[in-house]
Amino acid sequence: MAHNRIGIREFVELTVRTGDLNPVTSNSNNTAIIGSQIHRKLQAAHRESDYEKEVYLKTTVTVNDEDYQLEGRADGVWTENKTLTVEEIKTSARSWEECSQNTKDRYWAQARIYGHLLCQQRHEDHAVITLVYVQTSTDTVSRFTETKSAADLADDFTDLLDEFTAWLKLRSDIIKQRNASIATLKFPFPQYRTGQHEFAAAVYKAIYSRARLFVQAPTGTGKTISTLFPTIKAMGSGLIQRAFYLTAKQSTRRVAEQAMALMADAGLRAKSITLTAKDTITFADESDDPSQNPYMLGYYDRLKPALHDLLEHEDQLTRSVIESYARKHTLDPFEFSLDASLFCDVVICDYNYLFNPLVFLQRFFSEADDSQFFLVDEAHNLVSRARDMYTASLTNQDFVNLKQALAPFKGTALTKVRRTMTRIVTTMNTLADQLLNGQSLIFQAAPLDDLAQVLTRFTETVHDWLAEPPTPALQPAVELVLPVFFLANQYLRIGDFYDDTFKTEIAKEHDTIMIKMLCLDPSHFVDDALKKGRGAVLFSATLSPMPYFQKLLGGAEHSLAYTLPSPFTPDNQAIIVDASVHTTYRRRTQDLPQLIASLTTLVRAKAGHYLFFFPSYAYLKMAYEAFTAANPDLKTCVQENAMSESERQAFLDHFKAGSEPVIGFAVLGGIFAEGIDLKGTQLIGVAIVSVGLPGINPETDQLRAYFDHDAGQGFAYAYQLPGFNNVLQAGGRVIRGAKDVGVILLIDERFITPRYARLFPDHWTHAQVSYNPTQLAQLLTHFWEAHHENPTHA
Repeated sequence: MAHNRIGIREFVELTVRTGDLNPVTSNSNNTAIIGSQIHRKLQAAHRESDYEKEVYLKTTVTVNDEDYQLEGRADGVWTENKTLTVEEIKTSARSWEECSQNTKDRYWAQARIYGHLLCQQRHEDHAVITLVYVQTSTDTVSRFTETKSAADLADDFTDLLDEFTAWLKLRSDIIKQRNASIATLKFPFPQYRTGQHEFAAAVYKAIYSRARLFVQAPTGTGKTISTLFPTIKAMGSGLIQRAFYLTAKQSTRRVAEQAMALMADAGLRAKSITLTAKDTITFADESDDPSQNPYMLGYYDRLKPALHDLLEHEDQLTRSVIESYARKHTLDPFEFSLDASLFCDVVICDYNYLFNPLVFLQRFFSEADDSQFFLVDEAHNLVSRARDMYTASLTNQDFVNLKQALAPFKGTALTKVRRTMTRIVTTMNTLADQLLNGQSLIFQAAPLDDLAQVLTRFTETVHDWLAEPPTPALQPAVELVLPVFFLANQYLRIGDFYDDTFKTEIAKEHDTIMIKMLCLDPSHFVDDALKKGRGAVLFSATLSPMPYFQKLLGGAEHSLAYTLPSPFTPDNQAIIVDASVHTTYRRRTQDLPQLIASLTTLVRAKAGHYLFFFPSYAYLKMAYEAFTAANPDLKTCVQENAMSESERQAFLDHFKAGSEPVIGFAVLGGIFAEGIDLKGTQLIGVAIVSVGLPGINPETDQLRAYFDHDAGQGFAYAYQLPGFNNVLQAGGRVIRGAKDVGVILLIDERFITPRYARLFPDHWTHAQVSYNPTQLAQLLTHFWEAHHENPTHA
């Protein structure tokens, strides 16, 4: 069997493209679920006795002495009037007439390839090729039919294969070079850290056995290289051909880039690419109108030499590299990065590109592919991120304000748009009056079909209006309409996924009505996404308790779990629970003097850089004012709400080694509670104030009710465990290296209760308890005296 498998859709994507790039008409506006529903409905309507659906087809081609298996599934196959008939179904919100010629050519090419393979397989001398196109916005079904001889179909395939062979040879050369380098690749460090070799072995076994593995790997384990190195080795063994390294943050993507660079320095010749969000990487001088955009006009005519240039000279395709070659060849950088990714071994990207139903990479994830594997970094973030991906909301004011802003613009089509907005506002007002019944907020377990109908009419009307290029006078109107159009379209598309894991929230405050489809449990969506590959490793320093994350990330019944020990000696870190302070909302003001006494005791025990974490900005502000009044001689800095990138960096710059000691006040679960790496004397202690429970609010209470019913774990799943994960992340800021020494002070009497003590990771089980400032001072003094000879912290 061929090790290298290529989908027929990918085959067509590479070979049937010429002329301009027009993402508006070339990309489908549908979710996979809509397409699947339409496919099933049309397939079920067939009454032919020999009708077959989803017919698997394959053929093998040889390039560079390597076999490649081209494979795909024909939507429908049957015999009509003794003639083989092949049906290919395509869906889009756009009409057939609006589709670009490029798009139509690709649709026909895919259908004809299936016809060729069937003629070859069943020894037929001709076939009827039927292309069914469904415009989802109007439920219009168009059928196009042609009869082709087996010889003509074979000639068509050969022409495409000649073009594809050139691309395949390029990819084959890359793979041969990659595999040769992997054969001699050594681990890029002199030795493995504690537990690191076992971690890497577990990753390799997961790939080998097609498993889904959850790993808790404490700080210092070297998670990135421990996952990427065995994954690269698995490529060399032919187990997989491509890996996706999925992250929640840009900083984590940079760490993955550094790991690839380390292996490159050790001799690896693999292609890696970092995908950057479209709105970030698009050139400032690109026109919003594709017909006026030089980076899109003639895009496909320049793509082939650009890819050869890029891949011949570069192995690590970072953002700056992509931008450089895109400028050189006058190509849209975002689309160029997507096209280049087809030739890459490792794709480093945000969670969105796999898990978000609105923006996932169709070229990779339209169908399951056993040759690709997923590495999901900082997986504790995926629970909330996935929930957000499947949640959508809008307000009546979105449409009221837009209608008012459009008042100066004239035109019949625009008048129709305004009328649909009036219907939306009226519908939302009516629904609120009927459902709220005098209340300000309710939740219901069903979508609002009436709202979906008027929103659909709005999106159709806007689409019709935008079908004609706007005059310069109307261009400002287009820019006003598009954000609301996208908002409505997102709401409708998320509505296609609505099931018993959703609730509909209707809220009214003064004249504003907000309607939200709230996803409570995205686990089945995450599970479906991860099934697009051979397997996955989901890892983080804080996947505790493991069953919670396995359940919420779609792996409760069929996944494996592995917990690594901390590689650092526990003696270098003091874990102290201050049980003298109550941090519940009702006791915060009363216990504020005790809190300030504890915080002061911590920083007076040893001068240095500290971070204090609080569960809310309000609590932070109250404590900050009291602390600075009691300690006017100490330098402090404060996390503000919505800080810019430069403001964030300025905050972190206070913690540079050798600088004046500073105490930073920050928010649990915020930007400074994870993802920052302050080694050595840059941070010698953190105080974590409270067990981190999220503030009580109606939406989180819906989560609590859902998980009470689903698993009897409502409070734990909605409040306790997400909060404690934030505590663990904040605590992980202290010890970042083998020689680091520091203190974690957990301030809240609830930390010593069994409900929380049993959640402590193994490297926290040596925690000590303090019941008053004197006892706390003694524990701190004893710890720092034991480490006074450490030159790093002298």
